[in-house]
Amino acid sequence: MKKLLVTGSSGLIGSEVCTFFDQLGWEIYGLDNNQRAVFFGPSGDTRWNQKRLEGALSRFSHVELDIRDRANVLKMIQEIKPDAIVHTAAQPSHDRAAAIPFDDFDTNAVGTLNLLEAVRQYNVETPFVHLSTNKVYGDAPNRIEMKELDKRWDYADTKYENGISESFTIDQSKHSLFGASKVAADVMVQEYGRYFGIPTCCLRGGCLTGPNHTGVELHGFLSYLVKCNLEERKYTVFGYKGKQVRDNIHSYDVARFIEEFLKAPRVAEVYNLGGGKQNTCSILEAFEMASSLTGNKMHYEYTDQNREGDHICYYSDLRKMQNHYPNWGITKSLETIFEEIVASWKNRI
Repeated sequence: MKKLLVTGSSGLIGSEVCTFFDQLGWEIYGLDNNQRAVFFGPSGDTRWNQKRLEGALSRFSHVELDIRDRANVLKMIQEIKPDAIVHTAAQPSHDRAAAIPFDDFDTNAVGTLNLLEAVRQYNVETPFVHLSTNKVYGDAPNRIEMKELDKRWDYADTKYENGISESFTIDQSKHSLFGASKVAADVMVQEYGRYFGIPTCCLRGGCLTGPNHTGVELHGFLSYLVKCNLEERKYTVFGYKGKQVRDNIHSYDVARFIEEFLKAPRVAEVYNLGGGKQNTCSILEAFEMASSLTGNKMHYEYTDQNREGDHICYYSDLRKMQNHYPNWGITKSLETIFEEIVASWKNRI
């Protein structure tokens, strides 16, 4: 039986990957220490998801470990002997990073290095899938010529009609400290691939979402927005007239791509992993979609100050992914994503 190590297993993508590969017959080791509760307080607690996995999956073992603990990360890899690693653990908020810069960098950059070096010492043939972020591009996408529509921004430059490709610059832009720590991890994952021949890939995620997200104000756009709507709590819109656009991808489609990569791993690859143009929405459009499903009016306040390094408009060009892995594509529409998130929060609130 193949063994899969998933870091950040109680988070959105980690838990989805655990469930997906458990159903494929893999033995799952889920590494998590509920660090989100430390970063975001009680609202970020993910123990509920850990307990759900322990109860629902037949081949799941929880590993309580902080990826910053270098000695025990090295020891753990040697003991488990995984056939593949999916690394989703991170400090995920670019707002929060400014208040905890050492925790952010030590988790995102050094923690990733600890895992990579453990893989190198164990077996360089072990595929390593890293959940990176579109924040590695910083605010450079904001320099693309834009057009303002009634409820959203979009690219006016036809070069980007399919979205942002992997060749887009990561230099000379404001990333946020979170974006910078993720750049460091992203480049290190590529380097361990090129230098040591380890099959690695960086998945530069757009808006990764789904029903098992523990959304908070500083991280988890759609999940938190829906929660605010259901609880009739005020949501804060930060700048850009609420017309800022994101592409949204369901965690299930993320897991499906990881499966395709592990079937035919490549060395030091980079992919922009999002919902693509078909799954985009602005905040104003998201308000409308949430309200149409819940029947609740969206209560919000607006501040002109946008978040540091935030994107006005971002959606992923999926053509490289689909060229390398033609069996993969988006299966969960934006409408389905909203329906599942609403149903999930109704069960939890």
